[in-house]
Amino acid sequence: MDISYEIFRFAQNDILRNGIISCPNSYLKLIKEAFAMNYNILIVDDEIGILESLSGILQDEGYSTITASNGNEAIKNFQDNDINLVLLDVQLPDINGVEVLRKIKEIEPDIPVIMISGKATIRIAVDSTKLGAYDFIEKPFSPEEKIDKMLLTIKQAIERQQLEQENRAFRSRENKKWTMVGQSPPALRLYEQISKAAPSKGRVLITGENGTGKELVARAIHQQSPRSSARFVEVNCAAIPQDLIESEMFGHEKGSFTGAGSRQIGKFELANGGTLFLDEIGDMSLSAQSKVLRAIEEGEIQRIGGTRTIKLDVRIISATNKSLEKEIEKGNFRQDLYYRLNVIPIHVPPLRERKEDIPLLVKHFMEQFCSENGKPMKKISPIALNLLMDYNWPGNIRELRNIVERLIILVDADTIEYSHVLSALHVKYINNMDYGEKSLKEMLDEYEKKILIAELDANGGNVSQTAKKLKIDRANLHRKLRSYGILKADSDSYTADKE
Repeated sequence: MDISYEIFRFAQNDILRNGIISCPNSYLKLIKEAFAMNYNILIVDDEIGILESLSGILQDEGYSTITASNGNEAIKNFQDNDINLVLLDVQLPDINGVEVLRKIKEIEPDIPVIMISGKATIRIAVDSTKLGAYDFIEKPFSPEEKIDKMLLTIKQAIERQQLEQENRAFRSRENKKWTMVGQSPPALRLYEQISKAAPSKGRVLITGENGTGKELVARAIHQQSPRSSARFVEVNCAAIPQDLIESEMFGHEKGSFTGAGSRQIGKFELANGGTLFLDEIGDMSLSAQSKVLRAIEEGEIQRIGGTRTIKLDVRIISATNKSLEKEIEKGNFRQDLYYRLNVIPIHVPPLRERKEDIPLLVKHFMEQFCSENGKPMKKISPIALNLLMDYNWPGNIRELRNIVERLIILVDADTIEYSHVLSALHVKYINNMDYGEKSLKEMLDEYEKKILIAELDANGGNVSQTAKKLKIDRANLHRKLRSYGILKADSDSYTADKE
């Protein structure tokens, strides 16, 4: 039985297509540009006349073509050339076209393959679809509308491939934003806690200062859990107004209250089957806490104005920068909710307790922001990196991330120097230097040394210019530089790398 385009499309919709993630508008420009590129299309058919005809039509459209008259030749040509799309006949003299499709997909799973045939069965269509065929075109191609349809199908297949590639790249960039970086003992202990907590169903309470990466920990737990393919829904409890908390959490039906012009699905329902991340849980009002507690205990919710009970299968991960024990003593947090949430406690250490991770974090952020801003990868001088290591980072990793982003955007040089970092940190550095048990004179000497290095760096190592800038005698500056080991005792050579 001949198979029509409509029958194949029915099989395709049922088995193959699950939709494509929508991509940002900026990617559409890339797709349009891609069509102007020289695409290689492999045409496989045992009829020489069809090979020549299709090759001529496609070359007129700006495509490059490679032809094969049997299955083995097709597989070899596919392996030996950079192919962007395949037009594959079902009936071949040596290997069935479906088997050729199978082997091509084993080599390159994402390659678009369009099956062509004059006589094909539903069984062949279904088998082709299961193996990932993009579409099915009937021969002969003689009517003009069939040629137009073939060209449109090829264009749509290439467009879909571009969309999928851009979506993968987009997801890869998004995933990198949530990558946890560090090999210090505190970081390794944190990873171990995550790996133990992730496979379980236990609720997790993440504590730590602002900017330490509590959300990264929550996402890592979700990604390593059996729920990783389901949704990760985040709620900033401190940002939701008191009068909207119930609607945001549990949803509402149309007309259930003034302003409810349409149905809204709440965060609990959105996260059903996945993970609900309650960030800044310590800032949630007592009224909202009681409603969340009830939802956890009963395992079900009702939308505002609704009558249907919705069963929940949600894993809850909470985070706070507050001491919930102290909040309980103050009467600001429910003790029963605390015990419900704090099944698995995880504390995220501040950056000042894992300073050995700073070089890795700086490299990670430099790569990220250079890529995002279309800049070549920059370097950072050892002395500039030492300055970042000396700083106490009250804003933790978030502050470090912001400083690195600022440096990548504002510094035009290939290498980020000491003066660039000192300028970025500015007055904050003075207030957050880690002096330990040093005396006042030692602290003043250390800060003076850093100023001298920064000014020398800014003036290209020129001592005379630095003396003018600092408005001190050149000989006096020489003495200071030698006493601090910044200049060699027997020369004017600038040796700030000894810092």
